[in-house]
Amino acid sequence: MPYVSPLVRQGAIMSLNPVTGIPLSTIMLQYNPETLTRSLKPQAVGEEPDRSEILRLTGPARETIKCDVEIDATDQSALELLVYPASAVLIANEALSLAGTIEILPMDSALTVFAWSRQRITPVRITDISITEEFFDPQLNPIRAKVSLDMRVLSVSDVGFLTPAGALYLSYQLAKEAMAGQA
Repeated sequence: MPYVSPLVRQGAIMSLNPVTGIPLSTIMLQYNPETLTRSLKPQAVGEEPDRSEILRLTGPARETIKCDVEIDATDQSALELLVYPASAVLIANEALSLAGTIEILPMDSALTVFAWSRQRITPVRITDISITEEFFDPQLNPIRAKVSLDMRVLSVSDVGFLTPAGALYLSYQLAKEAMAGQA
């Protein structure tokens, strides 16, 4: 009997408006990751809880995801910009600061979402990016990039329930619960 491979869809990294959930950009992965490493750290009550609290959790586990992906080099800049504040905001804040109008505050960014299947779509904060550029055109612009991504899943403990990120996280957790019920 011949082997029939499953239908493989491309994963993506998306940028959404954090208030409305409206998509701003999508970076398609050229190939789905061969491996994806997930790490879970339970949110327990204190480091050394007493007997009455040993089974209590304060919220969803802290989850991190690590994977290596390949993207078109033109998408590399879009990926990098997910971890930079917009230059217009930097300039405006500096001008306001020099005028004594505002104190420099952390700047808002778009909501980043990592999708690697229909059941696995989750809000994330990119915590580390390592980029290897490959194959260059005559102007020495890269054609392809291999990217190592470290991401922290944003749960409802981080973003609240009544946000687009909170809704995405709840869908992600419900999908996990449904898969566990099938086991």
